[in-house]
Amino acid sequence: MLTTQRTGKLLLAILLLLCSSYATAQVPSEFKFIDTALFEDNAHHWYDIFDKEAIIQPKKNQPKYKATQLKEVADNVLLYQRSNGGWPKNYDIMAILTPEQKDSLIATKKEENTTFDNRSTYSQIALLCKVYYVTKDERYKTAALKGIDFILSAQYSNGGWPQYYPLQNNYSRHITFNDDAMVGVMKLLKEINENKIQYAFIDDKRKKKVGEAFDKGIDCILKMQINDKGKPTVWCQQHNENTLLPDWARKFEPPAISNGESCGIVLLLMSIDHPSQKIIDAVQNAVAWFNESKILYTRVKTVDAEPVQFAFHFSNKDRVVITDSAAPPIWTRFYELNTHRPLFCNRDSKVVYSLAEVERERRTGYSWYTYEPQSVLKAYEAWKKKWVK
Repeated sequence: MLTTQRTGKLLLAILLLLCSSYATAQVPSEFKFIDTALFEDNAHHWYDIFDKEAIIQPKKNQPKYKATQLKEVADNVLLYQRSNGGWPKNYDIMAILTPEQKDSLIATKKEENTTFDNRSTYSQIALLCKVYYVTKDERYKTAALKGIDFILSAQYSNGGWPQYYPLQNNYSRHITFNDDAMVGVMKLLKEINENKIQYAFIDDKRKKKVGEAFDKGIDCILKMQINDKGKPTVWCQQHNENTLLPDWARKFEPPAISNGESCGIVLLLMSIDHPSQKIIDAVQNAVAWFNESKILYTRVKTVDAEPVQFAFHFSNKDRVVITDSAAPPIWTRFYELNTHRPLFCNRDSKVVYSLAEVERERRTGYSWYTYEPQSVLKAYEAWKKKWVK
């Protein structure tokens, strides 16, 4: 027969188990695993593109954590965070690191190669907030707050964000939409501003700053929408941080109307509750441009080709544009300012007007066509019924 003391301990153990089970059941399902899709760009670049300046290099057949190993992955994210609160790009947060790799990351904490490129920094902050919600490990909370402060400090006074911060003396100073740099930051700030449950721990003073930063960002986006000789269109991949005009980035990324990157901007604007008339006008002008710039009866076909090892990728394929009466609408990545002609570009910065004129290295190593505007057109009718009087 159990003693009163032993009975009490048993009941307490059962109660704790029930409480733990209840708490786990209350955690939203999307918080129980890591959304690895947000980090695929980073992982791809770490494994597939050798960077001699990388802090650590991948090992052959480097093992990985499972998406459900929240604490282990979050601990990796802490290792990669720099002392200034941001993160570098092009590492795999899912990799099970060796002791030597961990030591290298710790030893270089003060390096300031911190960026929003390839969906970096804001994705790590979002991950830490979710894992903190599940685990209540104070280390994740502290790191996330430091990351949010980094984002706020990196914003230009005009409301935009550069690709890298601290600022570098190259095109990365531009306000960048490529690879969801600014839009990704804005989406994180919007979720914080909307009091999503994983951000409940953030203090009111920071939340106020976040709200102000988001509003400034929207104002900046609206100012940068390209008005080409009186005709509103969409945005460029990168805009000059001072003039807000379209500008050059890499040698094959000219100032142009950029349909792919503009889709994320329009969807962000469409996600705003009770949009202002300026936002409504911006969305409608962008949709009109997407309809006008669509290309019909065209498909990009991948064909076998002689294997070639280029500096940044291996290719045994090539891409050709063909006519196909059954093809869905497609758009080019770039449209020329003023003329609105589809344009392409080589590494020598020479603009050409067909994919066939692009050298094979860039033809197979860059996305020149996109179907992304279709996602905006698909969402537009429901949005229009809700907000356009």
